[in-house]
Amino acid sequence: MTHVGQPVSAVNQPGPDGPHGGPHEKAGFKDVVMAYVGLTKPRVIELLLLTTVPVMFFAERGIPSLGLVLATVVGGTLSAGSASAFNCVYDRDIDEQMRRTRRRALPRHIVTARSALVFASVLAILSTVVLAVWVNLLSAGLSVLANAFYVLVYTMLLKRRTTQNIVWGGLAGCFPALIGWTAVTNELSWVPVILFAVVFFWTPPHTWALALRYREDYANVDVPMLPVVASAREVGRQIVLYSWVMVATSLLLWPVAGTGLFYPIAAAVLGAVFLVEAHRMWRRTRGTEDLSVIQPMRLFHHSNLYLSLLFVAVALDPLLKL
Repeated sequence: MTHVGQPVSAVNQPGPDGPHGGPHEKAGFKDVVMAYVGLTKPRVIELLLLTTVPVMFFAERGIPSLGLVLATVVGGTLSAGSASAFNCVYDRDIDEQMRRTRRRALPRHIVTARSALVFASVLAILSTVVLAVWVNLLSAGLSVLANAFYVLVYTMLLKRRTTQNIVWGGLAGCFPALIGWTAVTNELSWVPVILFAVVFFWTPPHTWALALRYREDYANVDVPMLPVVASAREVGRQIVLYSWVMVATSLLLWPVAGTGLFYPIAAAVLGAVFLVEAHRMWRRTRGTEDLSVIQPMRLFHHSNLYLSLLFVAVALDPLLKL
């Protein structure tokens, strides 16, 4: 696989110091604990919880039970951490070759693959028990489905085979919106499905911006992210298209859920700002592949802010009663 206009170098061969290349590191107790925490990808968990808890407020049309929120957060954290740890085990070969991931626990050989697999399995079991006992069976089932989809469909099936990997694989990251809703209502409706769709259409712009920044890493390990096989101009165009659909979908919540005026105003303003940023990045791709000119990480960081503030608006809307 080649990046536009540039050959792809061969993946590094295993080195003498470890089964996957890098040297074994001497690690103290604190290092090992932090390595296990790192397997769960805490920053990803933060983003997932941000799309869970606000939906609980919206479903409750007020402030939900603190105990229910706590149980949902604990169960969701364990589930997301489990999926991330499984992902780290399966992707340990390519993680060692990529600048962005080579400092993870498995490439550094602080944690063995077997230990990480046991850790991931225990987290999966605990998350299911917590959600089934203290939340409800529907939320627990959705959590198991999200975990299985991320590991089996995205990580093992799609990621290394198709440019559509993050489009369909990103479905797993949309489930927290459903889980937050069902934790309160114990049933599904069109309201959480719309929020599910917002995250679905948000994921490609968010991930492709990051993948554009690290496209050489992905190319070197033969992961066909869109920025690896397409020009920056085409990636920018795709980001703009998904961004427009994302913003339009976010506004659907107003008529479908009967929100107050605060949410549609916030969604429209946040969406307009995001679209401006997406179009600006697309314009910067004109006639160049120079990342210092394109500045994809600017859109990546903005996408985090957009999703965070949008779901804060979801939580605040029923409380403000405008």
